[in-house]
Amino acid sequence: MLKRFLPRSLFGRAVFIVVTPVVLLQIVAAVVFYDRHLDAVTRRLARSVAGDIGFVAAALTREKGSLARFQILQSANYRMNLSFTLNPGQPLKAGPLPQPNSPLERLLIRTIDHGLELAFTIENRPKLKNYLIQVAFEGGVLRVLVPHNRITSATLDVLVMWIVGSSLLLLAIAIVFLRNQVRPILRLADAADRFGRGQGVADFKPSGAVEVRRAGEAFLRMRERIERHLRQRTEMLAGVSHDLRTPLTRLKLELAMLKDTPAAEAMQADVDEMDSMIEGYLAFARGAAGERAVDTDVNALLDEAVKDARREGATVDFAANGDLRGQLRPLSLKRCVANLLGNAQRYAEACALAARRAGDMIEITVDDNGPGIPEAKREAAFRPFYRLEDSRNQGTGGVGLGLAITRDTVRNQGGDVVLDEAPQGGLRVVIRLPA
Repeated sequence: MLKRFLPRSLFGRAVFIVVTPVVLLQIVAAVVFYDRHLDAVTRRLARSVAGDIGFVAAALTREKGSLARFQILQSANYRMNLSFTLNPGQPLKAGPLPQPNSPLERLLIRTIDHGLELAFTIENRPKLKNYLIQVAFEGGVLRVLVPHNRITSATLDVLVMWIVGSSLLLLAIAIVFLRNQVRPILRLADAADRFGRGQGVADFKPSGAVEVRRAGEAFLRMRERIERHLRQRTEMLAGVSHDLRTPLTRLKLELAMLKDTPAAEAMQADVDEMDSMIEGYLAFARGAAGERAVDTDVNALLDEAVKDARREGATVDFAANGDLRGQLRPLSLKRCVANLLGNAQRYAEACALAARRAGDMIEITVDDNGPGIPEAKREAAFRPFYRLEDSRNQGTGGVGLGLAITRDTVRNQGGDVVLDEAPQGGLRVVIRLPA
């Protein structure tokens, strides 16, 4: 359940790990601060206000003259940061104390009620930013205006701003450092992805923390081993190709010197079949080794493949769809498309080639109106040396490597190949490559 709410990226999770304790710490600190410090400070300030009001009321009680009382009120207004007004002869409309709207107001009312031994009323006036306290005094009313800042701590807002500001600043610094720690991992992932597509990664250098450097160095060693293996395989295949083609060439020359007889024609057909089989084996084993991905105009490449197929007598319908470019291996891709068009030419009367951009992928589709491949056998058709005798003419079949070579080549470029049913009822082959 918790995984659904966690960020998916490493950077997001690292920020979450850093931010969550800081936020929880600030919440706990705020609760403790309000419960302990702010409560005590407000209680002391409220007691001070109650004491000042009681002191002024006592002083007014001792002095009966109007001039003396005026001087007392003037002095209190000046020294106590309160505003006193005496209204003699005006009775206090006493009633139940108002319901507090906040814990601070509740604490204020309770403290003044305990500290002031006179009947009083209190009214909070937020717009005027003060409290109006009216105290019963000798048949009249002593009106006191208490500013809000006389009750609350003057440094509270500054303290909150410092706490929040410093927390945000520290989090920003932490996020910058986290991003710098995550960046080498992203570069490693990008290098691995580019290497998987056959693109160069010569500019990649391990950096970051020790563990990330070790992973980067392991990737470079793996890349070197893979490239060395591919070079060795290519060199070996070149030698095998030479060794196998040499006797075949001698056989072809010897057959060319023989008279045209049915036996000679049968032998020539066998030699041609062997030559085709060897070429298929080598093409499958060689794959796209040695070719680097470059910026490729897909429409131009497909147009060349279509022209080659039409020269071979194929009926191919092709229409370009927008500007399609990507980092691809053009020779390997052209061989794949030519292979698919050749299959369509052998097994169908006509085919259609199309290409389009689908999100961050390039889709190349080849449709034909031939017999198609049953759905149950489509995945098996990609297996090397698998022949579809049940669905295709055995006399026109190859060695069963065409689709295997196509999928292997496309997957080496970070894409995939899938089979489906074409709208014409034949086979649809879809090549998906990263743009």
